[in-house]
Amino acid sequence: MNKVETSFLHKDQFGQDFLWGVSTAAFQTEGAHDADGKGSSIWDVFTSQKGKIKNGHHALTACDFYNSYQTDIDLINELNIPNFRFSISWSRIMPTGIHPVNQAGIDYYNKIIDSLLASGIEPWITLYHWDLPHDLEVKGGWTNRESVKWFSEYVAVCVLYFGDRVKNWMVINEPSVFTGAGYFLGIHAPGKKGITNYLKAMHHVTLATVAGAKTLRKLVPEANIGTTFSCTHIEPFSQTPKDIEAAKRVDTLLNRTFIEPILGLGYPQADLPVLKKLNNYILEDDLNNLAFDFDFIGLQCYTREVVKASLLIPYIGAELISAEKRNVIATDMGWEVYPPALYQVLKKFNNYNIKKIIITENGAAFPDIIKNGKVYDIKRTHYIQDHLEQILKAKKDGYNVDGYFVWSLTDNFEWAEGYNARFGLIHVDFDTQQRTIKHSGLWFRDFLS
Repeated sequence: MNKVETSFLHKDQFGQDFLWGVSTAAFQTEGAHDADGKGSSIWDVFTSQKGKIKNGHHALTACDFYNSYQTDIDLINELNIPNFRFSISWSRIMPTGIHPVNQAGIDYYNKIIDSLLASGIEPWITLYHWDLPHDLEVKGGWTNRESVKWFSEYVAVCVLYFGDRVKNWMVINEPSVFTGAGYFLGIHAPGKKGITNYLKAMHHVTLATVAGAKTLRKLVPEANIGTTFSCTHIEPFSQTPKDIEAAKRVDTLLNRTFIEPILGLGYPQADLPVLKKLNNYILEDDLNNLAFDFDFIGLQCYTREVVKASLLIPYIGAELISAEKRNVIATDMGWEVYPPALYQVLKKFNNYNIKKIIITENGAAFPDIIKNGKVYDIKRTHYIQDHLEQILKAKKDGYNVDGYFVWSLTDNFEWAEGYNARFGLIHVDFDTQQRTIKHSGLWFRDFLS
């Protein structure tokens, strides 16, 4: 292929040890929803319910990564990407969420890991990317304290079968998103609502994050262990005291609530009073099991949020002013394109005592059209370039940042948005499963070469 035009960016500016990669998630890509003994996940059930997913889309086939993994691994290789982050489907290897283990599921992930290593690509496994086995949800899911035990046993199974070859592990993906959207707002699986469900899930997921990490450390002492958090740069709509305080509460909810406990700082209850309700669910020994010394923290940042005080919004007294209302450039997700948010997030999280920070997701959904066999997604290319410039600025200013993983390798099933939002470096025709590398993918290939 011909080289595409390049910006002034060069990968050597980031240092020889800087990690470059691309990220995916099992439910969004694999399909094969009931193949070879796989059990149902909460997302299998949620997507089957009318009105939950835009345009009635489902992920029964998705990108068919289950059958097309070798094609996609070859494409990762072609794009010069040295690290591949993917998740394990819990219900594929433990159909009911607990023992027994499904050997066909184990065999599948062994094939992926072995193929990656044979291609010189380092596997990075995310143990939980939102797809809880449905049989566990019937028992209360993350609102059930037993979920900590279930998760620890699942992690032990993954380590038993994959720990001899996989060095890099991410325990749980974006807990604030799947607990908030799935257990408070009800717009994601499992569709539960209410503050009680949310707070129980929040606490149990935090305990499970640490329990999973401890299991990894015990069974594979030399592993590189991290976990990932979504984070957003928050700004007040105005400089009035009410808006400034509202922004502080939203920042606490979105950026601090999940990471501070695992760093040994406890829940930030003073700055978000509703979190004091967590005390109803915290048992005496819990405080000894909320923190872990992670080797790295993954941060996932896409945009900023502008916040205004509002008495109409319970518990936080604040509302987000959308990009549309502010008349600013936005992606297909309605997220403002604001690259300095990434710099500000890195600046903020460098105030914590974190060994290594890796940007484990960053990318953009824009409408893509194939013309003459090519996808000229210039907006996405510029989005990635502009965010890399912010990382470079952060590094030059002395902030800790050690890697960058693009979301995502291929277009995929974007949760409640279905297939309407395309994030991939590679275009997928969901009718034929044809893959086409986009301009952004070609640029990233040349940048990494």
